[in-house]
Amino acid sequence: MPAHQTPATRHYHDLVGGFSAMTGKTVLVTGCTSGTGLVLARTCGDLGARVVMLNRPSERADRALKLLHDAGANASLVPCDLASFDSVRAAGAVLRESLAERGVDVLCNNAGVMGLPDMATGDGFDVQMQANHLSHFLLTHLVWPLLERAGALRGEARVVNHSSGARGKPGQELIAAYLQRNGGDLGGDGFPGLQKWARYRQSKLANLLFTYALHERANARPGNRVKSLCAHPGPTDSGLQAKTTQAGGTRLFDRYIIARTLKAAQSVEDGASGIARCCCETGVESGAFYGPEGRGRGGPAMLLPPERNPQAEALLWTESMAATGVADFFG
Repeated sequence: MPAHQTPATRHYHDLVGGFSAMTGKTVLVTGCTSGTGLVLARTCGDLGARVVMLNRPSERADRALKLLHDAGANASLVPCDLASFDSVRAAGAVLRESLAERGVDVLCNNAGVMGLPDMATGDGFDVQMQANHLSHFLLTHLVWPLLERAGALRGEARVVNHSSGARGKPGQELIAAYLQRNGGDLGGDGFPGLQKWARYRQSKLANLLFTYALHERANARPGNRVKSLCAHPGPTDSGLQAKTTQAGGTRLFDRYIIARTLKAAQSVEDGASGIARCCCETGVESGAFYGPEGRGRGGPAMLLPPERNPQAEALLWTESMAATGVADFFG
């Protein structure tokens, strides 16, 4: 697909037209300087929600905030670098202080990186796994009291995770080493560069497994009112592919993966349909998974069959608790 050709939006506007107002609700969105996260933030703002944008400090973050302000949204920015647990903890402290009374109705763990070189974060983990999953796990723990507060005040709250078609087939194996302090030692930079995509696949599988694991554990708590949901966008022209190339995705196989995705890509608005349903639609059930039907294809975001793997979910939970140093997730 030529770089200048933008896919037409086919489904999103009709979908959003059926959503109820979100006045009085507070929505947190990670990774919303562009792509599906920015689409979701704008939509929630248009529906009347208070939107808190969790982004790394940058000119892009400032521009995204101004865009929402110019559209009349009640929006604010809390600095949060998902490649740093310290930054996530600092963001969590700000949120817990500023939103203690009203709570958080929706936490959308949207941010993601793709196809990055094999390198460790300052915390020692694979950069893709930490940014895509581990920091979202920690952030969810940190704002859990705010989610419970909103649930008590307004009947429910939601955690929404954003997976990918790259998560692999149902039953795909989760490998503990990818969740441990092995950043920089997992491979991926040598020819033909397949391992970087294996690391990405593991992080996107983790997003879905976290959804199911959280659903089970939260529902086991008396009076739980926090739902756990997940979506995948299908092949989407979100701008993430360009960031991959800028970060070193220049090998032939990298270019093939990106070109194949863009050839089948739908618009960024249509790609945001799944998380929009999870965040904004009334009546959604905890544990639900939304996205286009079929692998490698776009289309409307549908309720998909569950892809449960209890053994992998338990492994995901145990390793994530250890990696983030969380002793009591709900405490």
